[in-house]
Amino acid sequence: MVSFLDFEKPVAALEARISELRETAREGDLSIDGEIDKLQQRAHKMLADSYARLTPWQKTQVARHADRPHFKHYVAGIFDDFLPLAGDRAFADDQAILGGFARLDGRRVMVIGHEKGDNTVTRLRHNFGMGKPEGYRKAIRLMQLADRFGLPVVTLVDTSGAFPGVQAEERGQAEAIARSTEQCLALGVPMVAAVVGEGGSGGAVALAAANRVLMFEHAVYSVISPEGCASILWRTADKASDAATAMQVTAQHLKSLGVIDDIVPEPVGGAHRAPGEAIAALKAALIRHLDALATLSPGALRTQRADKFLAMGT
Repeated sequence: MVSFLDFEKPVAALEARISELRETAREGDLSIDGEIDKLQQRAHKMLADSYARLTPWQKTQVARHADRPHFKHYVAGIFDDFLPLAGDRAFADDQAILGGFARLDGRRVMVIGHEKGDNTVTRLRHNFGMGKPEGYRKAIRLMQLADRFGLPVVTLVDTSGAFPGVQAEERGQAEAIARSTEQCLALGVPMVAAVVGEGGSGGAVALAAANRVLMFEHAVYSVISPEGCASILWRTADKASDAATAMQVTAQHLKSLGVIDDIVPEPVGGAHRAPGEAIAALKAALIRHLDALATLSPGALRTQRADKFLAMGT
């Protein structure tokens, strides 16, 4: 059962009423399908109307929803023959960043992404999707491997940011993020990145300096979390809603600013309500953009990528 966010409470109440009617109909052997259908249509309309006017802060809540699909779901639903590769060949294997060889619509690719986990055990195992230096160095290794074999790179971004712990800093977190970003820009193969949930700070950019950057309709992408921004500007995280609005974190804002290239539509109520539909939409978008980049030479791909990022803010 999908959990409801605060702004979805009117829809939650209506769906609870629908469940009660269904239970009453079963117990009393009654036929009230017509009434239930009307309520379902009303709930769908309320949800559609609500999601059509989400604020940036509400979109942030949707992007963080625990039931949204994660890396493992996208790999299972989009790619075939996934062969995971582990380790940075220097320190350890970081489970927050996963990757490996795969096939996308028959095309061999390298897929890399953040994995947050979907329950207490897996969230701890994957460190809530917050990569450590060894995770970004693993990503660099896999990108270099893809470049060597001429394989397009697909990245799936979903992180609140890179892990900020002391141990990560001691092992060169900032340097690893910078080198991962550098490796993205240096690739001689097509690279398509998709922000599928939360794209937070350098931890996201390190996997998203791509030829094409896609975002789900209700994903967010920002240099700092709204709470972090609010804590700096207003000395309180209570102003997170104001910060989200000011930072223009939504896909719609970022598309208008030229930061991203395409918006992938989500089902009514967000990707967590119909994961299969969301995964299918992302697959179609990835195939379309990889096809568009397939004929470009290594030099043209690097130039296009550099021009794209140098033009931001001008």
